[in-house]
Amino acid sequence: MRLLFKQRFFSWFDSYDIYDDNGETVFTVEGKLAWGHCLHILNAAGEHIGTVQQRVLTFLPKFDLYEHDRLVGTIRKELTFFFPHFTIEGSDWQVEGQFMEWDYTITSASRGEIARIGKELLHWTDTYVIDVHEPADALRALMVVLAIDAEKCSRSS
Repeated sequence: MRLLFKQRFFSWFDSYDIYDDNGETVFTVEGKLAWGHCLHILNAAGEHIGTVQQRVLTFLPKFDLYEHDRLVGTIRKELTFFFPHFTIEGSDWQVEGQFMEWDYTITSASRGEIARIGKELLHWTDTYVIDVHEPADALRALMVVLAIDAEKCSRSS
């Protein structure tokens, strides 16, 4: 399953639309006013299905991942120097990034590769392509991308 993740050009808070290969909206992401990043994920029908909430006052960035109102994991950035690495507490997923922080791979110790994420260049807004092997993993893979993008935005501001 391929998802195209595009940030909206005119938006007061972080706001994204996520499309499938056919250009149909699969998810919508709306930023909410909060300490740190708080991103609500809506399905195509506009129903709230997930949240990515940044924890504040931590040494290294951490984001709690919720499906509906149930905590399903916490993604945290590891201390590395050249290649970004994230672990997801509450699952066996790990995220490895490339040197320029444009491409990432999500892997599972038990299932192997879950998804590949690539940032497309030469766009006005942040645009990522997410290739997810199993459609059931699409929401959590999207949450990982949102957390990584929010961490990069926090670091650059």
